[in-house]
Amino acid sequence: MEILSILIPVSLGLGAAGLVAFIWALRSRQFEDPKGDAERILSDKWDDRPRPD
Repeated sequence: MEILSILIPVSLGLGAAGLVAFIWALRSRQFEDPKGDAERILSDKWDDRPRPD
């Protein structure tokens, strides 16, 4: 039972750190344009270049 006195504060601290990191990501606009990022990754921009044969 003594281990709970260590594990509970550690788990609360890690949860608070995760929440702070998530709020920071929201405020710094990390999730502003997820659809545009996905489309940029999948775009065929490399097909426009001539292929060396």
